[in-house]
Amino acid sequence: MSKPLALPPSRSLAISSVDEVLALVRARGGRATASRRILLEVLFDADGHLSAEELAEAVCARAPDVHISTIYRNLEELQRLGVVVHSHLGHGPATYQLAALAHAHLICEECGATIEAPDELFRPLARAARNKLGFTIDPHHFAILGHCESCGR
Repeated sequence: MSKPLALPPSRSLAISSVDEVLALVRARGGRATASRRILLEVLFDADGHLSAEELAEAVCARAPDVHISTIYRNLEELQRLGVVVHSHLGHGPATYQLAALAHAHLICEECGATIEAPDELFRPLARAARNKLGFTIDPHHFAILGHCESCGR
């Protein structure tokens, strides 16, 4: 079984610019490539979650020679560094965002509405899981499915 690539949110890095991420990459022995810089620019400019395919499309709009395998390798490395996290929001592909912006999600199974849930909603669950089971949860990784107020009536 493989280890998760992303650091838990409490250990994620507070990075505020593309140049800071590239400095971290270099400090850890990596290279600050043009494709990595463009991917980071797309992530920093994003208004929400993007799939690897959406990220690849945005990167290729700026640099058509970048292959999707390069996007996946860069995302994997950025997750290992704690800069990027991925989430599973329902039945679609994994989505990516900067770790500093990570949050939990509630997805309505009826209408598909996505609600960004505040972390404090999950603190009692996280505390109970840690105290009773010795388990640390990451509420940002998977969405919680259910029914929104409108569909639950």
